[in-house]
Amino acid sequence: MATRRPVEVYLDLLSQPCRAVHILLGCTKIPHTVRTVALRKGENRTPDFTKLNPMQKVPVMVDNGFVLTESDAILKYLATKYDVPEHWYPRQPERRAKVDEYTAWHHSNTRPHAAKVFLLEMLLPAQSGSQVDEVRLIRALSQLDDTLDKLESMFLRRQPFLCGDDITVADLLAVCELMQPVGGGRDVLQQRPQLQRWRSRVQSAVGESFDRAHAVLFAVRDRHRAKL
Repeated sequence: MATRRPVEVYLDLLSQPCRAVHILLGCTKIPHTVRTVALRKGENRTPDFTKLNPMQKVPVMVDNGFVLTESDAILKYLATKYDVPEHWYPRQPERRAKVDEYTAWHHSNTRPHAAKVFLLEMLLPAQSGSQVDEVRLIRALSQLDDTLDKLESMFLRRQPFLCGDDITVADLLAVCELMQPVGGGRDVLQQRPQLQRWRSRVQSAVGESFDRAHAVLFAVRDRHRAKL
């Protein structure tokens, strides 16, 4: 019988979806090897990586020769294929559909709106040496605020996690996005006690995997603070 190789994942932990994959692998103990792809060095544009993912994006997963891109697909594949607690991606159709409902919504709401705040406040000024475009930033924060309202009213409501009583892959995708502006020194949940409590529950549920995945982002935040 052929020996199963550990899952290979190609990640840059400054990328929010990569952190979600990293956390799931870390706290479920799925045997894996991390291959770092530094986006800022253009390592995603090398011929070898482009062969693996012509989109030149991370994360990418390789499982015994099976290649998969897109964090949402990777998280659900890992939770379905490996012997992990069922709460991550429930088998029961209605509970699974609630996870799918959030992850479908996530890609045009939480993901772009939280990422844009980090882009405007941190990435663009660092790359161009220019000042923060305050008008665009205010607009981006307003859009994110609307998304946070919906996260509270549509998904979290009075339950502990986004899709019910247990943590799922939906919570990982969401929390990693909402942590991204922390790299620029901004906690977007500062005025949101309900979402702060949710974030704390997610952190408690995944333990050290949370800090390990966010170490690179926290280092960016600390360097940013040192310059102020």
